[in-house]
Amino acid sequence: MQNFIQHLINGVSLGSIYALIALGYTMVYGILQLINFAHSDVFMVGAYASFYIARVMNIDQSPGISSLVILLLASMIGCSLLSLTIERLAYRPLRKAPKINALITAIGVSLFLQYSGQVVFGVDPKTFPTVLEDSVIAKFGEVEIKSLNVAILLITLVMMGALHYLIYKTKLGKAMRATSTNMTVAALMGVNTDRVIAFTFVVGSCLAGVGSVLVGMQYPKIDPLMGTMWGMKAFIAAVLGGIGSIGGAVIGGIIMGFSEEMVSAYISSTYRDAFAFGILILILIFKPAGLLGQNRIEKV
Repeated sequence: MQNFIQHLINGVSLGSIYALIALGYTMVYGILQLINFAHSDVFMVGAYASFYIARVMNIDQSPGISSLVILLLASMIGCSLLSLTIERLAYRPLRKAPKINALITAIGVSLFLQYSGQVVFGVDPKTFPTVLEDSVIAKFGEVEIKSLNVAILLITLVMMGALHYLIYKTKLGKAMRATSTNMTVAALMGVNTDRVIAFTFVVGSCLAGVGSVLVGMQYPKIDPLMGTMWGMKAFIAAVLGGIGSIGGAVIGGIIMGFSEEMVSAYISSTYRDAFAFGILILILIFKPAGLLGQNRIEKV
């Protein structure tokens, strides 16, 4: 039982990271009905942005809360600028084009970032600096609660609370919800939809940036292709919860993290990735809209 509780804690920690990344997918889809495959590589760039800032500032020599805040801000700013550039140069010109054009463009941007990352950052993995010391802060029998797990959970809760406040308690959030419901009507009511869409990309990329730092803290190896698997699993979490649903993305992320941890613990770590894709297949077969998603009839 104690082993199960320990794996549950680890699974929630992993699922929190998936949820942060999945929110970026689901927010963009909720407004544009676009699967932004480049989101996973924006996440990768965020990890490198914080890595190089850490090297410049010698974060390894002074781990702590202030160092963590600096890296989070660096990653969020780097991801936001990159995401704004992608939206402005790659997606906005295709706003009125068939959706397949935007989808192909998203895949192209993703590949461009991956291979550019290998040229700019190098193909060898790099070790992420120690931002917080991973110490045991509480122990109950064999169950250990570590500082990194607590930090990841707290940061995730803060970011999700801020996102909830932004969407449901602010004028800009109301504009985002209106644009998501009907972009044409929102524009007629005076909403600057271009600005709302750009802001949505920024918010989603900020969450991915936070996720990239958390990944670097927990799994301190980063490389230019790291976004592929993390992004794919976060996308599966978004589909599982119901892509377009913010609450669904959070639930899907937690389920993904918990399932992956249990498979690794009680079956074999060899099957953890296969299990994730198995979940995707089952969801698409039996509940294509996801747990909290709604079925929509679309004209193709």
